[in-house]
Amino acid sequence: PGGEARRFLDKAQKLFPTDRASVLLKSLEQNEHASSQNGSTAGTEAPEDGSEHHRAPEDRSSDSAKPYTTDQVDAVKRIKQCKNYYEILGVQKDASDDDLKKAYRKLALKFHPDKNHAPGATEAFKAIGNAYAVLSNPEKKRQYDQYGEVKSRAGRHSHTNADFQPDITPEDLFNMFFGGGFPSSSAAHMYSNGRTRFSQQHQERREQRGGGLALLVQLMPIFILVIVSALSQMIITHPPYSLSFTPSAGHTQKRFTETLRVPYYVNEHFGQEYSGMSLRKVERNVEDDYISNLRNNCWREKQHKEGLLYRARYFGDSELYNRAQRMGTPSCSRLSEVQASLHGY
Repeated sequence: PGGEARRFLDKAQKLFPTDRASVLLKSLEQNEHASSQNGSTAGTEAPEDGSEHHRAPEDRSSDSAKPYTTDQVDAVKRIKQCKNYYEILGVQKDASDDDLKKAYRKLALKFHPDKNHAPGATEAFKAIGNAYAVLSNPEKKRQYDQYGEVKSRAGRHSHTNADFQPDITPEDLFNMFFGGGFPSSSAAHMYSNGRTRFSQQHQERREQRGGGLALLVQLMPIFILVIVSALSQMIITHPPYSLSFTPSAGHTQKRFTETLRVPYYVNEHFGQEYSGMSLRKVERNVEDDYISNLRNNCWREKQHKEGLLYRARYFGDSELYNRAQRMGTPSCSRLSEVQASLHGY
């Protein structure tokens, strides 16, 4: 009976690790160790899949150690040995956006620090997030393809190259894909420390450069940008309309476009300044902006829903799956209506 309980607990822990299951496993190991006559060591076991379980070093801040398998250790080593972002995600340089998303989803769930407790899993998870954040951004990907490999061969950083740091943290990226994903727990503390160390290193490099002339050269683009912005404000007039749902400063009169009946706000002199061709041009711009906003919102709605469905299937959470299935995508629905209306003209 004890052996079967041990196997069931081990399978449950592999599917979804919990502290309570860890405590029970540890208790069974201690009982087996006490009754064993051959002096076998508690803490390791050969599961049915052939992988060996290990226990992480005891953490005094937690009630029990968290187990990991040899497969997880080998997977972490593979990520650390990768020389570039494409190798980390396991994709080719011509991989599509869908290929990148699929590769990221699979690896992010596998290496998240709250699921994978093998040594180095946190660093591997960060490397995976950094790789996707760069390769999914067309401009960053272009720069990485052009300069990243050269710097790697020159002996500088590879997939942790500071010149290719993403604009979003791996944990935030994970939450965006999976609608909240795992609880932050210890991982949030690790990322906080990592960002702090990066900021400190960046500050030290800046101080080493030093010198008044170097500082002036660094600030020169900012000065130019401020001057250009000021001149632009003097030359460029404000747009004649606002797409906000409520009146705003300078735009208090509500109107509707003739074609799609899109609501927008204008100032009180709009009717005197725009008519005929100029009015139709303004309304085309209003509708173009409106459709562009619908596309962006529709993409975010689909991304959020798809992430929840993927996570529900992965963990077998039927309640989350049904909730995700019922989740609406109002921007997508409205976009379909607008496109159908345009085809009718």
